[in-house]
Amino acid sequence: MQFPTTTLQHPVPEPAADRTPAARVIDAIKIHGHGDNEVRALDDVSADFHTGRFTAIMGPSGSGKSTLLHCIAGLDTLSSGQVMIGDVDVASLTDRGLTELRRDHVGFIFQAFNLVPTLTAAENISISARLAGRRVDADWFDHVVDTVGLSSRLRHRPSELSGGQQQRVAVARALVARPRIIFADEPTGNLDSHSGSEILSFMQVAVREFGQTIVMVTHDPVAASYADRALFLADGRIVADLDAPTADTVLDQIRSIGA
Repeated sequence: MQFPTTTLQHPVPEPAADRTPAARVIDAIKIHGHGDNEVRALDDVSADFHTGRFTAIMGPSGSGKSTLLHCIAGLDTLSSGQVMIGDVDVASLTDRGLTELRRDHVGFIFQAFNLVPTLTAAENISISARLAGRRVDADWFDHVVDTVGLSSRLRHRPSELSGGQQQRVAVARALVARPRIIFADEPTGNLDSHSGSEILSFMQVAVREFGQTIVMVTHDPVAASYADRALFLADGRIVADLDAPTADTVLDQIRSIGA
């Protein structure tokens, strides 16, 4: 399926003149356990994630890639170091402030879709805004839905949709809320290759046409090739940072770090 590349009626605003990253992590350390059982899931990790960029995070099992994603997204806390979403220090927030940050400025796409089974596709797409007490911009909603190819499926519940369609609903849900940044954790892991490529193509459109920022954890070199950049972790450290990755260059890097 080819996604249209139309001019937006509601473009995402340009980043501030100082080009503050959409998110950044500084000297991040995450420790599990104590003493002889201590494991450093993250070991002094620093990285910026700039507005309007698609970044893939890769690494072998246990490398810390999912821990990094969860800590940046505010789903987990660091043992030490700093996470910024825009100019907000995540650790400085109260529980309520963190909930509001995730609700208003962060989008999530999970491998398991996480749709509400009793709601229609349209209701699932708009649920984040409605829970926040905000009106859904009808023009923006229609634009996102048309771009992702769901116009004819809006009245269907998740059980009436294919896996690829359910994940498109999840992606549209994240975009309709207009978050500062979207975090995706193995978003194509439960999809066949055709459906997976459709989702990744749409995520590219979200970045290039919508100005969205996406950070995606994946183990798949082909999935990573859709990103603008690939970060590689091993033993809790960033060991490589690759611009304009291809499936071949990602595979070469994976081999070099023994992933």
